Amino acid sequence: MPEIQRLLDNNKEWAALKQEQDPEFFRSLAKQQSPIYLWIGCSDSRVPANQIVDLLPGDIFVHRNVANMVVHTDFNCMSVLQYALDVLKVKHIIVCGHYGCGGVQAALDDACLGLIDNWLLHIKDIAKSRADELADLPYKERLNRLCELNVLEQAQNVRETSVFRDAIKRGQDVKLHSFIYSLTNGRIKVLERD
Repeated sequence: MPEIQRLLDNNKEWAALKQEQDPEFFRSLAKQQSPIYLWIGCSDSRVPANQIVDLLPGDIFVHRNVANMVVHTDFNCMSVLQYALDVLKVKHIIVCGHYGCGGVQAALDDACLGLIDNWLLHIKDIAKSRADELADLPYKERLNRLCELNVLEQAQNVRETSVFRDAIKRGQDVKLHSFIYSLTNGRIKVLERD
């Protein structure tokens, strides 16, 4: 159990440091969240939303899953989207993938990993529909391009949800952005924005 104790010790040190740096930090954090961003990203532990855009807790509302998917039958993702738009009134929805995504790679390689194979079928569909574009690329470029295409497809899935369309119909000021993050240099590339 030393791994868990390490987390608890780290938390104690982090909380003490935050309190020392800003005695009001936790009091203000506890009051109410009012982020203007919704981040839909990958579960990959190397892509922590707050850190890569240098925002504090409470500044960004985050939903993460394997390969940053927006699947219309995923009630978790749809609930996050609805809450972000209808309750938090976010102004920006960011779908952010990353190069070298293991989920996208598993789909590209047609790997058999178990239950997750069903989830990755959505990415396989993208690869099939864009086969002509991907076919002649060297493997790494093909993987990176499929990571980009997946982000663009998931942003389109956001656009098609009833929750997003309803927000637009009622005149809510919300913009949709498609980003991809590079693990090799820490930079975000804009693929598309409203």
